[in-house]
Amino acid sequence: MKAARWHGIKDIRIDDIPDPTPAAGQVKVKVAWAGICGSDLHEYLAGPIFVPVQEDHPLSHDKAPITMGHEYCGIITQLGEGVTDLSIGDRVAIEPIYACGTCAPCLEGKYNLCDNLGFVGLSGGQAGFATHSVVPARMVHKMPDDLSMEQGALVEPAAVALHAVRLSNIKAGDKAAVFGAGPIGLLVVEALRVAGACEIHVVEPSEVRREKAMQLGATAVIDPTATDAVEAIRAATDGVHVAFEVTGVPRVLPQCIDATRHDGQVLVVSIWETDAAFQPNTIVLKERQLRGTIAYRNVYPAVMALMRQGYFSAEQLVTKRIALDDIVTEGFDALVTEKSHVKILVQAPD
Repeated sequence: MKAARWHGIKDIRIDDIPDPTPAAGQVKVKVAWAGICGSDLHEYLAGPIFVPVQEDHPLSHDKAPITMGHEYCGIITQLGEGVTDLSIGDRVAIEPIYACGTCAPCLEGKYNLCDNLGFVGLSGGQAGFATHSVVPARMVHKMPDDLSMEQGALVEPAAVALHAVRLSNIKAGDKAAVFGAGPIGLLVVEALRVAGACEIHVVEPSEVRREKAMQLGATAVIDPTATDAVEAIRAATDGVHVAFEVTGVPRVLPQCIDATRHDGQVLVVSIWETDAAFQPNTIVLKERQLRGTIAYRNVYPAVMALMRQGYFSAEQLVTKRIALDDIVTEGFDALVTEKSHVKILVQAPD
């Protein structure tokens, strides 16, 4: 079968690999759609970050070259031995977290903080940029009949955003800022609407993405290339309760801190390629909080329930649909050169 595999920086190839077979406790999925994530783009431009290169990942037992794609959905075509709560033909979204189940975070139920955390499609495994995927049965979530398969490919990134907002201190009636209106930033905007934020200020250089942020519920947008974003936010709010950093750009982190009010909070959602610096007194003297968030836990059912209410809509967020054969030129390279894109979906081959 065909699979898009990471071989190195700017080296993703469409390879022919064996069609996988599920072992005990696993399921085989005919992939329908898979999204290109910002994390995928980081691996393409500056990896390896999550990709294991020298040694196998301790949970995937795999290393480069690896099949990419962790935002995906499909239809179950085969059940491994012992899988009894799923059926052939089930439409499923994949929750691609590798977790050991035995470390302290896992035993506390915080499996996204596993000491050996990994992701199908980033840390190895039979992932979503391929004709078929094989994953442990615990990774699949049945999709409601009234959700499209394109919506299924958005469950994973929407889960990132909803988990971040749930972790934050935001309360109904609070004011928030979102720095970065890429796919996750836009999904954070929608999750903030769900949480009841009364003002959502979005900082984003792309005009197309600023317009999209307003369509999805932002109350104000700021072009940081034309306006001092911190001054604009503080003039409008006297500081927001929570600022979400969703750019991974080092100079933006201190801006997020400065945009919050006293006793405010910064939620760092991005995966970083380089270090970022800030003056610690900006935290200390105003008793601000700085918190990180990674992935999600126990949130897929809530995401799909919100999708049924109209949130996280594929019609609003998907800007391009491509074939697997075109994933480099029309996918990764397009995301680098065309900042107007929000979410690009890859259709799996037959």
